[in-house]
Amino acid sequence: METALAELEAALGHGFGRRELLVRALTHRSLANERGANERAAIDAAAAHEGDTAEVPGDNERLEFLGDAVLGLVVAEALFIAHPEWHEGELTRVRAQLVSRKHMAEVAMEIGLGGHLRLSRGEDRSGLRSKATVLSNTMEAVMGALFLDGGLEAVRDFVRRSVMGEAAEHLAEELRSGAALGNFKSALQEHSQREGAGTPVYKVKSESGPDHRKRFLVEVRLKAEDGTTGPPLAAGKGSTKKLAEQDAARRALERTSSAETGQGAGEEKEEKAAG
Repeated sequence: METALAELEAALGHGFGRRELLVRALTHRSLANERGANERAAIDAAAAHEGDTAEVPGDNERLEFLGDAVLGLVVAEALFIAHPEWHEGELTRVRAQLVSRKHMAEVAMEIGLGGHLRLSRGEDRSGLRSKATVLSNTMEAVMGALFLDGGLEAVRDFVRRSVMGEAAEHLAEELRSGAALGNFKSALQEHSQREGAGTPVYKVKSESGPDHRKRFLVEVRLKAEDGTTGPPLAAGKGSTKKLAEQDAARRALERTSSAETGQGAGEEKEEKAAG
């Protein structure tokens, strides 16, 4: 096990002072459950006696919670520094792609994280080791362990190498070319048609800045079948008209489908719990 952990530490670019944090980050709840309540209770009691509950062996779900927040912060910081020309909507869209379950599962596969997962025998035989949801959740738990052991700088180093890298450059190029990073305009149109609310229409309200750093402010409204246009749903900003329209659509969706968004968040939690 020591050799395997050393290999993972090399991939992470960090030697753990408290390896039990890394072990916990790799431990799926199926294994913790398999060990039985009696063993866990004994471990908890021993750790409580020593006054260090942070080192209690168990599953990785608490570390996953912490790692998710730390990862979002570090990626947001990196994008904020690297792209002073981007506004909130552009930063939000790229960050969402970089911390998405799909991308984090890809990062996990790149460093061979699946081979280090600690699963119950049954879940191991079922193929859980290669499931994207489990890989991404475990990657977040490892981020939490990195933070607790090495601070933000340890997380920053790994994020720069493995989470950002070519993926961040590719997403930045998509933004520059006007390609869709999550087509919010299509989503808003589908939502409006489903609700019978009309068709979204976009209008440039203002332009600012020099030609090489142009900023557009675009407003979106709903146009009814009789041709009348309703009040503004939202306004968005971007370095091109297309990006500003996407930002306006994103903001409109957040306002008009808050109930659906809340339901989706609940489903996400249930899915992660099931994983």
